[in-house]
Amino acid sequence: MTNEDLCYLPATEMASRIKRGDLSPVDLVDAHIERIEAQEGDLNAFITLLTEEAREEAKEAERAVQTAEELGPLHGVPIAIKDLLGKMEGLPYTQGAKPLENVIVDETSIAVQRLQDAGAIVVGKTNTPEFGHKGQTDNLLIGETPTPFDLDRTSGGSSGGSAAAVAAGMVPIATGSDAGGSCRIPAAACGVFGYCPSFTRVPHRHRPNMFVAPPFYQTGTLSRSVGDAAVMLDVMTGPHLQDPFGLPDDGVDYVGATQRSIAGMDVAYSPDLDELFPVDPEIRSVVEESLDAFDTLGASVEEVEIGIDVTFEELWDAFMDHWSVTMAGINEAKKAQHGIDMYGDHRDELPDSVTEKIEEGREIGAVELGAQQSRITAFYRTIHALFEEYDLLVTPTLSIEPPSTEYVSGPPQINGQEVPGALGWFLTWPFNFTATPNASIPAGFTDNDLPVGMQIVGPRYHDERVFAASASFERVNPWDHAYPPV
Repeated sequence: MTNEDLCYLPATEMASRIKRGDLSPVDLVDAHIERIEAQEGDLNAFITLLTEEAREEAKEAERAVQTAEELGPLHGVPIAIKDLLGKMEGLPYTQGAKPLENVIVDETSIAVQRLQDAGAIVVGKTNTPEFGHKGQTDNLLIGETPTPFDLDRTSGGSSGGSAAAVAAGMVPIATGSDAGGSCRIPAAACGVFGYCPSFTRVPHRHRPNMFVAPPFYQTGTLSRSVGDAAVMLDVMTGPHLQDPFGLPDDGVDYVGATQRSIAGMDVAYSPDLDELFPVDPEIRSVVEESLDAFDTLGASVEEVEIGIDVTFEELWDAFMDHWSVTMAGINEAKKAQHGIDMYGDHRDELPDSVTEKIEEGREIGAVELGAQQSRITAFYRTIHALFEEYDLLVTPTLSIEPPSTEYVSGPPQINGQEVPGALGWFLTWPFNFTATPNASIPAGFTDNDLPVGMQIVGPRYHDERVFAASASFERVNPWDHAYPPV
């Protein structure tokens, strides 16, 4: 088996072979490091590489196999951690921002620690735009990350470094985070599976503010298979006392869900969320052709009018006001935690798209923000009313092919229509208002051989349903043969 073949094995198969003694963790980590070294110049997927540390951990992992120690479900498997919501003790935690490039943290995020306790070996921390503030991955710290399918097009964001690394075989699995589609957008742009679980399935130590407001953000996964994501979620989820919103352990079995039938499920399909989003006809066609897979699996699909009674502009304003307040809060937190006033002292090290949001957030009052929450509530109620009749909702993930890396905030027009705002080319961010489990799954390719993602949304708490549908689709419509050699 060549190193390329080895690097494209599922993480679950890597772990099984290591446990059987058929595969050395040292050889596996070396193969991935070689691939990273060969491709990082093109993809720029990593902010921090941990090659020597990973090699030492691989030696320890091999010794554990030889001494017949009890091994975790990801023992010896190389992974990447997004440098956002992914702290690692003693390492830089930049969040993609140049003013924070020398910040070293003294704790490890709960999810990261759980992955390491399961035997995973971190080979690096991946690229993200500053604080995950947009749907493209570039920053003033290390630059941009393109999709491996076309180096002139974006990998999406904000988990673009993780998605590109997974698609390119640099790692089999990686963490992401999602506050507006940041797992699902790059999953679609890079042809991988991206998952954002029900809000607080994965616990966080939110500091200094434990009581986060919408848009609800969460640690998620990027992987080349649904089964690999299931193992990651089995490891990362579960309550933690330091997260006041953490969901209780209600017996969710992600791995078991991947074997579950979806026969008899009723699937609602919306091509554009009641015309809130302009969608390129080719994207719509690819997604609609892929819906036949659900029929094959015994589920019924019906195109629906959801009944959304707020406008794009109202939702957009609500999202951006909350995001601006979040950005202003991040700046205050960095002053309190590290003595770094990004807005006051480091404006020249941040893009205007960040400093403008901080400035706007400082001016938004509590009453104004509260008024926006009524719009969020209306959308939340509408989506959950839909789930009283349907088991799942399916939409395109993106409105277009992955756009050029030259775009500042996405394309100005789609299919001759003006794009309504910087968020108008991905159909993901409204579902960060609903606290629902959401996935993006590869649906096919455009005529330019670029990947198209299909978004699957389930009711809150019903993560298993989304995993069952995603895994069933994958068996009928596999994509693991389609990754490009970079």
